[in-house]
Amino acid sequence: MQKQKGFTVVEIIVVIAIIAGLAGIVMVGVNNTMAKAKDSRRKSEMRGLQKALAMYYGDNGSFPSTGMGWYSSEPGDFFSDNGGNYIPGITPTYLSALPRDPQGGTSKIPSCGSNKAAYLYISDGINYKLLSHCAPNSFPSAGQPFYDPVRPTWAWMVCSGDTTICNTW
Repeated sequence: MQKQKGFTVVEIIVVIAIIAGLAGIVMVGVNNTMAKAKDSRRKSEMRGLQKALAMYYGDNGSFPSTGMGWYSSEPGDFFSDNGGNYIPGITPTYLSALPRDPQGGTSKIPSCGSNKAAYLYISDGINYKLLSHCAPNSFPSAGQPFYDPVRPTWAWMVCSGDTTICNTW
């Protein structure tokens, strides 16, 4: 009797299952890395916006005012339809262009409903608050940088420093 060469169906199925399992593990790792990269970019952009706002304040004695309405980085957002110009007067003198959230579009955070993943800015000229709204993939604990006590599970914030404003807007 001659032995047949080749693989059995069971062996092929086992190999396919192992490859699928490894591919799944790799995809989870890639997705986590991409989420962390987006959050890192958000933090960097928010710090850059903070610096630009400080320079604007130094030159003008006030922050760019929004008339106490939220301005959004995403055109057509529920908060404002200002074409994405969410910090008036900051470009091109202090920044060449205003950054937009790396995710953009409709938020993937369930509590945000149909709100867009965006940067939001509000100011009365004396104080300001800047959010990464309905976009972050992780959220800081109370007392940590970027923690927003008003939106602890769907936004990050930087603020002009008045803790009353930071904790209520």
